[in-house]
Amino acid sequence: MMKRPTLIDRRSFLFGLGSLATVGTVVAGKVTYENQQIQALDTNNRDFSVTEKPSLHERAAKKGLIYGAAVRTDILKSDAKYAATVIENCRMLVPEWEMKWAAGNVKLRPSPDKFDFAPADWLANFATSHDLLLRGHTLVWHRSLPSWFKEKANSKNAVELLKNHINTVVKRYAGKIHSWDVVNEVMLPKDGRSDGLRISPWLELLGQNYIELAFRLTSAADPNALLVYNEYDLDYDNRQQEAKRIAVLKLLERLRTKGTPIHALGIQAHLSPGDNQFNAKKLRKFLQDVASLGLKIMITELDVVDKKLPFDIQTRDRIIAGVYEDYLSTVLDERAVIAVLTWGLSDRYSWLNEFEPRSDKAPVRPLPYDTYMQRKLAWNAIARAFDQAPKR
Repeated sequence: MMKRPTLIDRRSFLFGLGSLATVGTVVAGKVTYENQQIQALDTNNRDFSVTEKPSLHERAAKKGLIYGAAVRTDILKSDAKYAATVIENCRMLVPEWEMKWAAGNVKLRPSPDKFDFAPADWLANFATSHDLLLRGHTLVWHRSLPSWFKEKANSKNAVELLKNHINTVVKRYAGKIHSWDVVNEVMLPKDGRSDGLRISPWLELLGQNYIELAFRLTSAADPNALLVYNEYDLDYDNRQQEAKRIAVLKLLERLRTKGTPIHALGIQAHLSPGDNQFNAKKLRKFLQDVASLGLKIMITELDVVDKKLPFDIQTRDRIIAGVYEDYLSTVLDERAVIAVLTWGLSDRYSWLNEFEPRSDKAPVRPLPYDTYMQRKLAWNAIARAFDQAPKR
């Protein structure tokens, strides 16, 4: 029998458990994984019990943190129970679609010279009416560009397109936005550039200075908003994500050296237990390095991809809860972390239903509430992490 795992071992197990659906099985409390017997004491023997109250945002607030979630206007309008749950649990909202250039059936920028603010305006008014903070997501991204962009945008007009977009959108919501994801997902070391930048339409049209330009334009349009660079794949201990962490730190150092008005790093944290291994010590060091630059940190899109986890709901939910609690207990040790936002609140409306479905066709379960708006162990795990976090 293997010895009882240490805390770091336990975290590595929970974050790396994922290929069970394809190469492993759960038998009598043990997991057969890659021809090894790994004790599942990590979830079977963990107590995720918490008091029903206070809510997630109230627990976070006690520690000087902000909790919130990504939402969509159409869902808030059509599902009253969901809207009530959002209001109960969240202090901050982030638009999943409404402030991107184009996403889903929402087109903020339907043509080069037109804007459609109706969905974003509705969400901004909803936030104001319920005394909720609102994030802006996102001004510059290589995806969610409207269909006309590829045909109309060129090196001669790209600066003007960007200026017009940022000035029009940011000024419209100035004073209503807590923070903007100014640039989103700009690093991709495997693209082969020495600076680690992703080869994107913006890079090809404007060169590497488009990042600094976007921050300066946003700062001028709304001097009071917190300006954030948002990125994914910064969480795990593998070569690809280590390379990205190094590249991100170098980018942040360059921007700070230039006096660029950047205030925070957004870490998406779409956690994917499976082939990935978690190293709490390395992640803490990365967070410390970011904080040493004078930057705040926001966990901006937190959820748990469960497509490689067991079919059994009880087993799966316990593993997911463990992943949430262990990740948050690590990142919340860093006092520069000021906010945690899950990418949605209910499994019913998770983007993972479409983009990361399970091969066995079982519904995904990545969020604090299930499809019937009932709390899950993930809710308890997030609550426990807030309760145990150091105060800011």
